[in-house]
Amino acid sequence: MATAPAKLILCGEHAVVYGRPAIALPLADIRATATVTLLPPGSGPLISAPDLGGQWRVAERPDEPLSGLVMAVIERFGLPADVEITIRSAIPIASGMGSGAAIATAIVRELLAHNGQTLPPAAISELVYESERGYHGTPSGIDNTVVAFEQPIWFQRRPSLPPLIEPLPIGAPLTLVVGDSGVRSPTRLPVGAVRERWQADPARYESLFDQVGALVEQARAALATGDAARLGPLLSANHELLREIGVSSPELDRLVAAAQAAGALGAKLAGAGWGGVMLALTTPEQAATVTDALRAAGAANALVTTIAATG
Repeated sequence: MATAPAKLILCGEHAVVYGRPAIALPLADIRATATVTLLPPGSGPLISAPDLGGQWRVAERPDEPLSGLVMAVIERFGLPADVEITIRSAIPIASGMGSGAAIATAIVRELLAHNGQTLPPAAISELVYESERGYHGTPSGIDNTVVAFEQPIWFQRRPSLPPLIEPLPIGAPLTLVVGDSGVRSPTRLPVGAVRERWQADPARYESLFDQVGALVEQARAALATGDAARLGPLLSANHELLREIGVSSPELDRLVAAAQAAGALGAKLAGAGWGGVMLALTTPEQAATVTDALRAAGAANALVTTIAATG
């Protein structure tokens, strides 16, 4: 069995598609898994996804992005094709937590491991990115990167160059409360809407993206010194900019406001928006109070996770 973690974008979503930096974190305790078993000769690959409500033969659904990923890996590395790939995931779908990237990463790792092979994280990330394109249209590349590398990263796209990807120092542990709005919104929809707005009014949106980028730079400095009190207001300011960009929702705004009223250091939507999840930065002592406040404000679920300090 191979696994891969969920992810959260701490700050910088949407602006990252347009060349500004973003900070992303893996959630090591929330994971997707994949298991490979052999099938009789001539069966071809079969994908079983009980948590996703489906089972299909790759040959019957060749346009499904996971089908394309499975065939690409089998053909590229000469792997056995008569296999059943069983996927399980604790990551909510269309929630901003990188469910698709985690599932795809687990599949790649397990197909290779079943045949005694491995790939470095960068190569896995590249394969998974192609699957992400099938789901999201024009993804930033941040999900596949943070999930494949399994470490906090600084990510920035660059014209005609590979993305800038750097490990991100975190000076002290972070306590985050993640609230699920219960609303599902495929990433490609808000991403596509932002692109249309940017094309219609590039000056306004470039200015908004610049403001997001400046906040991300400040957040990087706060993380390096472990200054949660400085980081919190930056996250809340990022949420206000995301509202201006047009990707929040009444449900997300309500949860962000509830977290702030309950004493969170800062709160924002996390991911593409129009639904999915939000995050609140708290002290360890505040986490339970903020969790209760999110549930009282209508969160479908709320969980506490800790991001460890890094070197």
